[in-house]
This record gives sequence, C-alpha cells and structure tokens, in this order.
Amino acid sequence: MGTREVIASVIKELILPEIETLRRDNEELKARIDLTNKRLDDINLHLADQSRRIDETNKRIDSVRDELIGMIAETNRRIDDVNRRLDRLYEVIVRREEHEGLQQRVARLEEEVRELKARLV
Repeated sequence: MGTREVIASVIKELILPEIETLRRDNEELKARIDLTNKRLDDINLHLADQSRRIDETNKRIDSVRDELIGMIAETNRRIDDVNRRLDRLYEVIVRREEHEGLQQRVARLEEEVRELKARLV
C-alpha cells in the first residue's frame, strides 16, 4: 500500500464517519428548525387572532362608553328639568305663603276698620 492509499484509507475510516454524523445532525437541526418555525407561525397566527379580538372588544367598549355618555347627558338634562320644576314649585309655594299672610293681614285690617267704624257710630 502506498502512502496515498493509507491516507485515503485513514480519511475513509476517521473523517467520513464524522462527516456523515455532521450531515445527520445538520438534517436533524433543519427538521427542528422547521418545526420551531411552524410553531412560531402558529403562535403568530394565534397572536394576530388575539389582537383582532382585543380590537373588537375595544370597539365594543368604545360603543358602550359612547352610549353611556349619551345616557348620562340625557339623565343630566332630566335632572336639570326637574330642578327647574322644583324651583318653580318653590316660587309658587312661597307666593302662596305670602298670599296667605297678606290675606290674614287684610282680614285683620278689615276687622280693625270695622271696629273703628263701630266706635265712630
């Protein structure tokens, strides 16, 4: 055997098995990377779906908020109307009390006038 043949034999025995092992490992790594990429794609799809659902929920929340703001404004308008009515009622009640006071005063004055007339006669 020549030196060349010995070197070729050593390469075949030592290096070629290592190269084959590296190839198998490389193929396994590629397969794992493919699986990992698939899982990442699935996760991205899931996250996109979650983001879409969150956006829809936010839109519903905004809609409910706008509706509540409208309802609160309407309630405030009604409260203002009730307050105006109460103010008017208070004015009427005060005038009625004043009227009753004036009636009593007029009645007293009429009584005094009668008494004075009676004295004069």
